[in-house]
Amino acid sequence: MLHSGNHTCGDLLCLSQRHGSWNQKSKNCTHQTKGTDFHRSNVHCACFLAQASLFFLLVSLSSGFVKNEKHPSYWNNKGKQALHKALDMKPNVRRAKNSILFLGDGMGIPTVTAARILKGQMNGGNGEEFSLAMDTFPHLALSKTYNVDQQMPDSAGTATAYLCGVKANYGTLGLSASALRYNCNSTFGNEVESVLHRAKMAGKSVGIVSTARVQHASPGAAYSHTANRGWYADSDMNAADIAAGCRDIAYQLVHNTDINVILGGGRKYMFSKETQDPEYPSYKGVRNDNFDLTAVWLNNKQNAKYVWNKAEFDKVNPEKTDYLMGLFEPSDCRYEIERDHTMDPSLTEMVDKAIKILRRNPKGFYLFVEDEGRIDHGHHGSGAKFALTEAVEFDNAIERAAELTSELDTLSVVTADHSHVFSFGGNSDRGNPVLGLSRKLADDNKSFTTTLYGNGPGYKLVNGSRADVNATEAGHKDYKQQSAVPLDSETHGSEDVAIFAKGPMAHLFHGVQEQSYIAHVMAYTACIEPYTDCFIPDLEPEPGHAGATNPSLIVLLMGLIPALLSLFSL
Repeated sequence: MLHSGNHTCGDLLCLSQRHGSWNQKSKNCTHQTKGTDFHRSNVHCACFLAQASLFFLLVSLSSGFVKNEKHPSYWNNKGKQALHKALDMKPNVRRAKNSILFLGDGMGIPTVTAARILKGQMNGGNGEEFSLAMDTFPHLALSKTYNVDQQMPDSAGTATAYLCGVKANYGTLGLSASALRYNCNSTFGNEVESVLHRAKMAGKSVGIVSTARVQHASPGAAYSHTANRGWYADSDMNAADIAAGCRDIAYQLVHNTDINVILGGGRKYMFSKETQDPEYPSYKGVRNDNFDLTAVWLNNKQNAKYVWNKAEFDKVNPEKTDYLMGLFEPSDCRYEIERDHTMDPSLTEMVDKAIKILRRNPKGFYLFVEDEGRIDHGHHGSGAKFALTEAVEFDNAIERAAELTSELDTLSVVTADHSHVFSFGGNSDRGNPVLGLSRKLADDNKSFTTTLYGNGPGYKLVNGSRADVNATEAGHKDYKQQSAVPLDSETHGSEDVAIFAKGPMAHLFHGVQEQSYIAHVMAYTACIEPYTDCFIPDLEPEPGHAGATNPSLIVLLMGLIPALLSLFSL
């Protein structure tokens, strides 16, 4: 056998395939998977390639060659490594014990790209080469975002689609398209249940985490049936609709579904107009009915806590908590770059706490995580810095969730409800700041930023012509990127958005799908209504193994030999 350091090449091959070490006498691995047969000739072949590759890697690491993007070998290696990974990919066909849906409100594909580069630059790189946590999810699809009655969608109709599996009308929550916005009477008989509600009925723990008010459109579709997304509290409704039996969203939050974890903003909708806010003395609740809905929610619950600040939140022991409601602002949570770190937890911290509480249920959990809002709200204000830093924090939360869960039994899906008329591009060098300027002037001999909006409040004229901008001004958090059309609030986009997925049955996300398909995959994978007869085995998947000829391994190793030869030709 060929040797490499203190290990035989057989050892290296066995270790690489997680089969223990090489047994020279039996000519096989000590912890060989049943059915795997490593023939000696193949080991010799693989060993030669492995040693050649190891030598190349050692030399290239010391010379910096492996990082030289100007040499074809860099890209050939990168391509072959990606091909190896693709060839080695096997569908995970087990049942999902846990399900997490991450929703980046307003996170269109240009926002994903710009956030990727921004996060890479925040980590000290050029940015373009960086990978977000969501970028590592192996399965992708496109989602068609239109509402039944609108080409350009809103967050309510889209939430009903991806949470309940039924496309709906603009502005309505948890109702089929037979219900009409603002029409209370059209609610009855047109209710549709969310996957979150169905998961709870199946015995799982469920949770909602949002950086907006928890009564807002996206989380609202998980538990409410509402003809108007603006009915946050009873004070937002007229007496006739209340008398007809319609209820506000905050009321439904604590009455419709037994939710284990509720974290976000929206305090004022839970308290009466006589109740002073604990953080802001000049603020009060907005309810007319004098209910304290946090007390209603806590009633008859064991191991339950309500908190409103980070100090109380940090004291919560997830190992001894079955229910947690945390409402950290009267309305939406603050933008991440303006958050008071002593008073409000980050999205990542909320996700961390939620998962640690929910995962204690042996039947599993369903968690809805949304950077609601704050990506969306930043774009509406033509404030790209707000939107993109929110997207970065959203990705941090996805990364943390991956550390706390296993891809073997947890289906994780990342998507958006809709996009925005946000664009990113225009004559920029590699590593150009995402919020920076184009290297070329426009035809009016003025600078312009590489992030722009098709419409919105960034429209600005100075003496009848477009305003000029410099790099310092463009990088400020309050700068409004220029817009082509003047509007008080920038609008949503109408194009498709991405779906990223990993975990059990994630391969079902493919192609171009209706947005409502998301809920169906998540329900099917967990074998909950209407897919209780899904016949997905609730078993550990068979460990991946390589036989005598592993095509992906051969592709990877063979791909390194041309790179080795090209190194000596430099």
